[in-house]
Amino acid sequence: MRDFGAGFGYLVQGQKWVGRHGRWFGFGLLPGLVTLLLYIGAIIGLGYGADDLTAWATPFADDWTSPWQGIFRGFLTGLVFALGLFLAVITFTAVTLLVGQPFYESLSEQVDRTEGGDVPESGLPLWRELWISARDSLRVLLRVVLYGILLFACGFIPVVGQTVVPVMGFCVSGFFLAQELTSVALQRRGVELKERLGMLRGRRMLTLGFGVPLALSFVVPFLAVFLMPGAVAGATLMARDLTGEAHTDQKRSAPVPAGSPHPHPHPHPHHPNA
Repeated sequence: MRDFGAGFGYLVQGQKWVGRHGRWFGFGLLPGLVTLLLYIGAIIGLGYGADDLTAWATPFADDWTSPWQGIFRGFLTGLVFALGLFLAVITFTAVTLLVGQPFYESLSEQVDRTEGGDVPESGLPLWRELWISARDSLRVLLRVVLYGILLFACGFIPVVGQTVVPVMGFCVSGFFLAQELTSVALQRRGVELKERLGMLRGRRMLTLGFGVPLALSFVVPFLAVFLMPGAVAGATLMARDLTGEAHTDQKRSAPVPAGSPHPHPHPHPHHPNA
């Protein structure tokens, strides 16, 4: 649970960082507001059409007597809407990051700059970064859809479908939310998707500690927009931990005891011991 707490700590630190840098908070709000308007329209459409979709998908229940038809289709309608919300939570971040790639990349670079050490830059043109981001997001989305279908099917299991499945759904949402958000900083460092997923699986509790509270908060309307700038900042801080940069910076900034020789963390190439 220690790593889980550390992951949540990065989420809190990110919100504090944008709180101290108000201009970057406002800068990071813009992509989320645009995406939110698109998603509100989609969710309203799902709300109006879920009943018709359920009736179309279950023609065999047309002749069922009351109240069984209503109970059955009402249950399915609830599951369809829950699946839609699940996918909205996951894809909201991916779409917002894609829309706001230049915004969030600048924000992430500024976090690196204020934390000290190197400020990695991808060196790629914007169109290339957008292509890589869209490609990786699509790969992740396919994984999420597979998990979503599996969890949707498990929702029919009595008791388990109403207890374990929702918890698993938020864990899956949290993991992939963390993946999407850390991708901003890790992509600048040249870390490919497969390696990123390996890093996050290797620190699973850290990842869930960051992503699960965020996934829960994203269920609240409009809250996701206001948390996104801080989430990107916190994900950058977590990415520095995943790549070992945070620990390196701590060693560099640690005081040197009196009488100790000057440390050489990076020996000069012409040094005899280099």
